[in-house]
Amino acid sequence: MAVTATTSTPTTTTTPATTASTTAADNKKNYETFLKMMTTQIKNQDPLNPMDSDQLAVQLATFSQVEQQTKTNDLLTQMVSQNNLGAMGQMVGWVGKEAKVSAPVAFDGGTPVDVELAPRTGATKAVLVAKDGAGNIVSQTEVAVKAGTYEWQGLDTNGNPLPKGQYALSLVSSSATGELGTDTLSHYERVSEVRSGTGGINLFLANGTEVAASAVTAIREAVN
Repeated sequence: MAVTATTSTPTTTTTPATTASTTAADNKKNYETFLKMMTTQIKNQDPLNPMDSDQLAVQLATFSQVEQQTKTNDLLTQMVSQNNLGAMGQMVGWVGKEAKVSAPVAFDGGTPVDVELAPRTGATKAVLVAKDGAGNIVSQTEVAVKAGTYEWQGLDTNGNPLPKGQYALSLVSSSATGELGTDTLSHYERVSEVRSGTGGINLFLANGTEVAASAVTAIREAVN
């Protein structure tokens, strides 16, 4: 009974927590399959025509490589988990503070929301566009072409207060030659929880929004 030697090629990980654990599981499965195949081959070899010693040496070397790769991936998974826990521990101090993020704002139906405007270079016109949770445009407001804090009133196109909910705000910058681009507006929101997920560390904000910790551009003490 002849069995062809198998090899295991290391896989480059792109999403550490998910890819590392998947790779480790796949290599462990390959390792166990290879071990069973080689053991079966040795048990069922013909006593009068035993396995060639060179072939056995190659398979033993391959077995060693698969075993080493399995251990390496197990270690990588442990390291990723420890790094996430360490990063999460460092961010615990963010809870209760306000994080500056590019995410939907929560409007309570009456209280204005402060957002950060940053028109593109060369812009001569800037329009703040508000969309509801379904992606429908509910208002378009021309604002001053300058960077700074803007108080969004939460009004629709007719000047009436919008209903309570989350709204995606963006700024469309234009010049005499046409539209320059659209940028999601940033605002400060209180951090209520820090959690380790499959893609890294995520923040849960007081308005119910979840964002990646890497998306935070500033942290400040809560204003109120």
